[in-house]
Amino acid sequence: MSEPPQLPAVHEAFLPREHSLHRPRHGRRQLIALVSALLFFATPTLLWVVGVRPGEIENHKLAGFPSLADGFRFFTGLPDWATDQLSFRAGAIDAAGGISRGVFGEEPPLDQGSAANSGPIPAPPLQQPGAPKNGPSVPSLPGTSQAGYRNVVQGLDGWLYYGYDAEAKCAPAQDVDTTMKKVDELRAAVEASGRKFVFVVTPDKSTMVPQFLPASYPGKDCSQAASANDWYKITTEGHSLDLRPELAASAARVGRPIYAPNDTHWRDEGGLVLARTLANAVRPGATDSWVSAPSGQYDAVADLPLLLGKTGVKTNTMYTLRPDGVTDRASEFLGNIDQPVHRSSPPLSGTIDRRTLIYGDSFSLASSRYLDAAFTNLTYLAYSTEKTPQAQAVDQFVNSEVVVLQAVERNVSGGLVPFTDDGFIKSVKTALAQHPIR
Repeated sequence: MSEPPQLPAVHEAFLPREHSLHRPRHGRRQLIALVSALLFFATPTLLWVVGVRPGEIENHKLAGFPSLADGFRFFTGLPDWATDQLSFRAGAIDAAGGISRGVFGEEPPLDQGSAANSGPIPAPPLQQPGAPKNGPSVPSLPGTSQAGYRNVVQGLDGWLYYGYDAEAKCAPAQDVDTTMKKVDELRAAVEASGRKFVFVVTPDKSTMVPQFLPASYPGKDCSQAASANDWYKITTEGHSLDLRPELAASAARVGRPIYAPNDTHWRDEGGLVLARTLANAVRPGATDSWVSAPSGQYDAVADLPLLLGKTGVKTNTMYTLRPDGVTDRASEFLGNIDQPVHRSSPPLSGTIDRRTLIYGDSFSLASSRYLDAAFTNLTYLAYSTEKTPQAQAVDQFVNSEVVVLQAVERNVSGGLVPFTDDGFIKSVKTALAQHPIR
């Protein structure tokens, strides 16, 4: 019996080139790779030592240095840390943008591929006294997850649109019929307990200001085809308040769109429309005595440039709101509703003096200055927060006389609405049935 063949006694790199096991050394290439890796990971530390600090140019906090206790995740976390700590990254992004515009005549596709759930958030005013200094920690909106979609659609004249506006309608996680059926179940549970229920869907920027959308963008055809059907279902089967006519009228009065070119949320005029519409829905004619007027301008951080690795500022007009025609009740904007936030004030003529829950999203935050003026006993809570347990959220329903369910169009069309979860609805039904109000 012959012995099995043995491997050569020399390193494979020293075998003749003709030998089938010959493998050349890659010493120089390996050295270059190792030096490059060392420079990539060491540069942030060296720059930090000499006083250079990176800035937060994207819509998330800078990644921290991974812990050795994380095991193998220590190594997988290093690239994120090193990338975020590159102090010259903003300049590199600007340079890439200049080259793309100069050579190819278009913006660089910096937002391609899948994104984490870190969509636009309403940032605080830059100059408003008393406003929070850091960006509000609010429920994240989804990033694009389907192939070909964009986080940001770059429109005409420098206008930017949130890409999920289109993707939500083209690839919903839950169809709109199911969503409206679940909203109706929630409505029935609230109203059966003697409470008032108000559902309001805040329109996407792409719905209210479509004139600056580009001629072609991912999801254009399917989203436009679905939009009319979705709004029909939302306003008929879901019985949502329809803000679109009043938003259009407000834009006509001020002579410009009330959604900023570089932000996915409406300006203060939209907040006034929401406050007025909700107050009249709870008590018809409640706003007959209201007086509102511009009181100055303020700058705020724009959210869409952040998704492109850039920064931007939007300028808003601030308004007074005198429900009784005399007393200005407009307050400061809220920065966070991950947990219940309660606001109260003495009742005035023109205000709603009933315990009210606004179970909403970032558009409630962007309108909070004026909602506070309209309601004297108001609690805010985000419907998509993970920081408030379900039982605590249900308690807010129980403690209210009026429940306002506010959700942005893209979340409703896309089915990303946790309040339609069967378990949540069942818990609300049980709790409200045990605590009716008459």
